[in-house]
This record gives sequence, structure tokens and C-alpha cells, in this order.
Amino acid sequence: MSRTFTPKVVTGNALVEGDAVWLTEDDRWSRHMSEAELIEDEAHAQLRLLFAQSQPGQVVGAYLAEARAGRSGPEPVHFREAFRTRGPSNYPHGKQADSATNF
Repeated sequence: MSRTFTPKVVTGNALVEGDAVWLTEDDRWSRHMSEAELIEDEAHAQLRLLFAQSQPGQVVGAYLAEARAGRSGPEPVHFREAFRTRGPSNYPHGKQADSATNF
């Protein structure tokens, strides 16, 4: 018996800066998960992942991450993805300084 597909977002890390990024519906890479395309179809998710992996000059380590619809866009399901939305853990500025993104 196959598992039911759960909604996903495409994520990876920006090649130069290393920041976590998410693929938007209009093929941009955003540093905000809330702007990501929430994908609810498994075949479409695989196509979007292939698209992401075809951009080695922009993004590395692209993968599908579980997500759910939130008030402002996709939200993380797992701790790892919630942690990634906050940015590097060794900087007291940027995403971590913005209390609105702390989970």
C-alpha cells in the first residue's frame, strides 16, 4: 500500500550565501518559506524538484520538505524546517532577530 502524498515545498540552500531558500510558484528563490509554492500533487512536486536541481549555479541540496497551508502561506511541519526558517543559528541578527519568524 502506498503512502498518501502530503503537501510539500521545494527548498535548498543559496549557493553563495548558504541561506535556506524556497522555490516560489513563479520560479524565484525566496528566503521566506511563506512565499514558497505549496505543492499538493506528487507528480508536480517531482517536476518542481527537477527544475530546482537543474540550477546548480543558484541552489545546492534541493529537496522536497513537508509543509502545510498557513495564514500567510506555507508553514513547516517538522522541527528541521522550522529551524531553517530562522536562518543560521550563530548570528544574532537577520531572521533570528525578527521575533515574527520565531516558532
